[in-house]
Parts: sequence; structure tokens; C-alpha cells
Amino acid sequence: MNAQTSKASKNGLVILFIFFFLLIFSVLIIPTKSEAMPVFARKYNMSCVACHAAFPRLNEFGEQFVSDNYRLPNWKDTTVDTGDDMLALPDSVPLALRTQAFVQAREAETIDVDTGDTISADTDFQSPYLIKLLSSAPLSDHISYYFYAIFAEKGDNGSVIVEDAWFSHDDIFGSDISLMLGQFQVSDLMFPRETRLTFQDFMVYRMAGLTYDRGTIFGYTAGPVDLSLGLVNGNGISENHTINSPGYKRPDHMFDNNSGKAVFGRIGGDIAGVNLGLFGYSGTQKNATGVAGTESGDRDTDKISYGVDLSGKAGYKTYWFAQLLQNEWDEFIDVNTKYSWFGSFVGLDYIHSDHWVYSVLYNYADANDMKNTDTVYEGIDINSLTLSTSYYFMRNVKGVIEVNLDLLDSVDKTGAYWTGHLTGENYVLVGFDAAF
Repeated sequence: MNAQTSKASKNGLVILFIFFFLLIFSVLIIPTKSEAMPVFARKYNMSCVACHAAFPRLNEFGEQFVSDNYRLPNWKDTTVDTGDDMLALPDSVPLALRTQAFVQAREAETIDVDTGDTISADTDFQSPYLIKLLSSAPLSDHISYYFYAIFAEKGDNGSVIVEDAWFSHDDIFGSDISLMLGQFQVSDLMFPRETRLTFQDFMVYRMAGLTYDRGTIFGYTAGPVDLSLGLVNGNGISENHTINSPGYKRPDHMFDNNSGKAVFGRIGGDIAGVNLGLFGYSGTQKNATGVAGTESGDRDTDKISYGVDLSGKAGYKTYWFAQLLQNEWDEFIDVNTKYSWFGSFVGLDYIHSDHWVYSVLYNYADANDMKNTDTVYEGIDINSLTLSTSYYFMRNVKGVIEVNLDLLDSVDKTGAYWTGHLTGENYVLVGFDAAF
């Protein structure tokens, strides 16, 4: 790959994308009249706007609804009258769907890290991008459940994947301590990825492995301070191992691949209108081995993440948020070597009117000690700006136009493998997002 040609091509794409976004923005800025879970809208006969500033972003009432264990005080009014105080059944099966379909023009490629062979598509019809089934309901005065299953995501059809799936109790043994047990995202303690308005992700959470895992979270509110403490397996949600040590054909599985658990927690609260949180995570992960570090080894290595998150509201319509996260992965690649890297993001959502919403998201990460390791972890480096506009046809149906500008120069292959920021990440995306 010729560096000068690649750079000139990238600069041309950046200029094109900026022009495209400014053109769209100039049209959309004209004033107009002013995850989403439609299960709750149907259950309580209210509009999605009660809980969402703009679906799927939650407003203050929506955040309180979540804190109240996904229910309103009158939740029993929508249950079946069975004459049995020990049974609270919803009057209908609480189900909802979320679907997404996109078209992308993008610069990135699939590159074989061993051979350098590439697959590229300048334009890409990504439909369906996602089809998701969701359900949630209170089961008792203190217990609720929530789950969603993905029927199709990112072109992977033919298999159902359950991601969020948990039970929650808001007052265990009358202690005012809440308990969540199941499958969830560790990063939800800071900013739930499922409620972001941009197609572009909060990348540091994915890179640091702070997304889906299995475990439990305890929560307690002490005046203005919220305390959360959790334990998870620390190996994600794709691992399970058949138990065979007592004998043949035992009908159970282990969901963990090490004897320890990862512990994490957050302490947070509002200070002068700013929500400030301190987060920490300590656990283990298998070492990286194989071609360019793409395989998991047998060694358990220490993994520590810690950082600060901030969020707030400017005026009535503007929400802002930021995350800073430091990561320490000891002996992850080579024994007796410590690896540190840093990641962050900052974003802003502006609710212009009932129909128009504008979002900006900046992702940054420095691979630091992962650089020059000749592994895929050199690709932690990111420096991108995302500009997104949503038009709401209805409260639960929106069109999306998004531009991602890659501000990081592409690099040429330097080691034995094709790793690092070999191509840019510029893209233009247009599509639909609906929940019903």
C-alpha cells in the first residue's frame, strides 16, 4: 500500500465527508415543530417521550424509572386479576422489537493479519443490521426482569444471541441494597451503550473488554451518593465448558474459565449539576498468543481499569457526557512486561425539536505500550469525530444520517503481520432505526 496515495485518498474522502455533512446540516437546521422499550409505553398507556428525550436516550424521568426497578407505582393496575395475591401476571405478554437498516459508504477493509489479503466494499447495504426482541416486567413488589435476544446483527443471520438478561431486586432483606443477577454490560454503570444516539460506539468500552459479562451487581444510595459493587466471570458471554470431571454426559456447564472473579465498582453523585463518577475494575484475562495475538493463551494475566465519567445538561435540550479510562494489562503479551494504554470519549446530544436531533461523538485512544508489539492490539489507537443527525418520523421511528471522520493517519506494515491502523475509518451512513 503506497502511503502517499493512501494519505491523499484519505484527505479527499475527509473533504468529501465534511462537505456532505455540512450540506445535510444546512438543510436540517431549519426549525420545525417541535432503547427504547415500547413495552412500557403500552403497559402504562403513555408516550415514549415520557422516558426518552429522543429514543433511545433517556431523560431524567426515564433514568428515575430505571432506578425504580423498571416500574411505576401503579404497575399492578396492568396485571391480571387472578384473586391470588401471590401471583402478578401482566395482562399481555410484554414484548417489543427494535430493528435497524443502513447503507454505508466506508473506507475500512478486512485484512488478513497473516497474509495481508484484503476484502473491501466501498458501498455496503447493511440491512437488516439488527433485529432485536425485548421483554421486561415487574414480577413482584421488588423483583423485575429484563432481557433481549438478537435474531440478526451485522450480517450474522441464523443464530439467536441473548445479551442483556437479568433479574433485579431493589431491596434485598429490607436493607435498601439492590441486587442484579444475570448477564449485563459492566460499562452500564457509566454510560449504557444501548441508549446512545450515534451508530458509532463508545469505543474504549469495547477495547477494554468492559461490555457483556455474567455476574452480579449490588447497589446502594447514601444521600446524594450512589455506590455500586459488582462481581463477574471476567471472560465475556461466549465461554462455557461441559462438566465431565465426575463422569460421562453430565448435563451442566461452567460459564467461567478460571477460578477467580473480576471485581468492579463505581461511586458517583451530582456536584453542582454535574454527575461525577469514579470507576475501577480488577480481574484477570487470558494472555494473547498465536498469529498477531489473535488467540487466547493459557496464562491468567492481571487486568486493571480505572477512570472517571462525567455528564450533565446544558439548558433544556443539550446533554453532554465524557469518559476517561486508564488500562493496565500486566504480562498480557510477554511475561515480565507491563502494558498500559488509555482511552476516552466525549459526546453531546442536542434535542433541537420533536423531529430533529443532532449528536457529536469524539473517540480517542492511545495504544501506548501496545504499540510495536506486532499484534492486533496496536489497533487500539483511534482518533475519530462522529457527526450524526436523526429525523424522527414518529417518537419510535427515526431516519439517521451519520458521518465519521478518521483523524488518525494510516500506517504501513512494519512487522511480520499486518496490524495497526492500516486503513482509515471514514464512513457515511444513512438508514432507519425503529422500536415498536
